[in-house]
Amino acid sequence: MLTQEQIDLYQTNGYIVVEQVISAEDIAELRKITDEFVDKSREVTEHTNIFDLEPGHTPESPQLRRLKNPVALHPIYGRMLRHDSILDSVAQLIGPNIRYQTSKLNMKSAGFGSPVEWHQDFAFGGDATNDDMLSVGLAIDDMTRENGCLLFIPGSHKGPIYDHYQNDVFVGGITDPNFRPDNAVPVELKAGGITIHHTRTLHASAPNLGGQSRRLFLLQYCAADALSSLPITDWDAFDAAILRGEQIREPRYADIPSVPRPDSPRPGRGGSIYEQQTLLVRKQVSESTPK
Repeated sequence: MLTQEQIDLYQTNGYIVVEQVISAEDIAELRKITDEFVDKSREVTEHTNIFDLEPGHTPESPQLRRLKNPVALHPIYGRMLRHDSILDSVAQLIGPNIRYQTSKLNMKSAGFGSPVEWHQDFAFGGDATNDDMLSVGLAIDDMTRENGCLLFIPGSHKGPIYDHYQNDVFVGGITDPNFRPDNAVPVELKAGGITIHHTRTLHASAPNLGGQSRRLFLLQYCAADALSSLPITDWDAFDAAILRGEQIREPRYADIPSVPRPDSPRPGRGGSIYEQQTLLVRKQVSESTPK
């Protein structure tokens, strides 16, 4: 359970750090299963619906930067999704009715792990009726400045949603020329701890320049009454995503900033955020990474 101080910090800064949430035994199993998926990625040479590959990936030297939707791939990831300590904390921040959105496992292997440029999660959807949405980052390895720990901008969840389009194409990163990540905070965390950040909180991560890997399992949750403006075509699947509490089919509306979009958006690069951000001209992570 979160303390009142942690809840207050989340409300103020848009993110918090909680140490020692997952047991050493579970972390060991997460590492073992994740290593098995990395080894299996030797069989592919292009991105798949499971593997997102680093540019230098080869069968001889597998370099995986993302495992897509890991919750659907192995029971250990599903157990973490439903971990009582995680769900207890989520409920304290967005209420008792919790719906699962998505998962991914981002990896930064020693010496070459890719960066992630500044972005806001809400910009990737942006059609929800309220923004009681958050991401939990479970540290499978220690996260340090050297190996590309998360960077957050405190209080940014209370500000605007920035433009993530470039020449009318969604590029998965902030393109607003006025954006400056001057007060970025690196968040170091021991394996077994978690970060929790609001869907509108500005965040990024630098490349891994150190000698230790950095694997972060990301789980996205939302309040059950944060509904999409798009019609729901599969109510059975939608209901199955409820992890705690009750399914709510009446949306709750909140006054939240609109997501900037061009009048006539053009198709960009598909795939993960890494592929989308290859089109981004204005990259700032290396400039803003605290030393």
